[in-house]
Amino acid sequence: MASARRDDRFVPTPLAVLVLCALGERPMHPYEMLQLFTARREDRFANIRPGTLYHTVGRLEERGLVRVDDVARAGNRPERTVYAVTDEGAELARDHVASLLATPSTEFSDLNLALAEAHELPREQVVDLLDTRIVHMRAELARWETAREQAMARGVPEMYLLDIGCRCATLAAQSDHLASLRTRLADGSLAWKSDPDHADCPLTDEDFPHPVDASTDHPVQEYAR
Repeated sequence: MASARRDDRFVPTPLAVLVLCALGERPMHPYEMLQLFTARREDRFANIRPGTLYHTVGRLEERGLVRVDDVARAGNRPERTVYAVTDEGAELARDHVASLLATPSTEFSDLNLALAEAHELPREQVVDLLDTRIVHMRAELARWETAREQAMARGVPEMYLLDIGCRCATLAAQSDHLASLRTRLADGSLAWKSDPDHADCPLTDEDFPHPVDASTDHPVQEYAR
């Protein structure tokens, strides 16, 4: 059986991390995991489909990150294999979550791309498009805020809602920023490519500071678990 500890090339997918963390709560079979992920709306982190989930569990078992805990049968239903996370799997999940928290990743945002090339569209069209985008973003923000408020009213500890808080803060900041852009475009205070006297001087490499390796500034520490 392959060992993830000896294979530094193995990087768990978001779904694999969800599986390892779920099995850290208790042993369960894949269908039970699917029900758990659906109930918790874990599809906000990964594309979760039955076939993909079973394949992910199989890969984790091959690497020794999960193991068969039991084979259960209920009535006339087919046998269901119950899996448990191994010590190695739990360690990999913790290490990967820690890495994701500490290290920013390169995310190719569709919104950033659209904003970067928005000058190719007429000013009036961009104003209308931003109006539409802001409406959708504020509706999504309201949905997540309601979900967080209802969960906390049920007694769900905030530590389980940190991602929703970050999502709400991001949506609020982005929608406010777009609203400001929309206002400046509408009143003409933001120069545009279609303006007769616009300056044609796009970004160059000289405009960007050299990246900093944060790992040299933050020594690794061991934390009690």
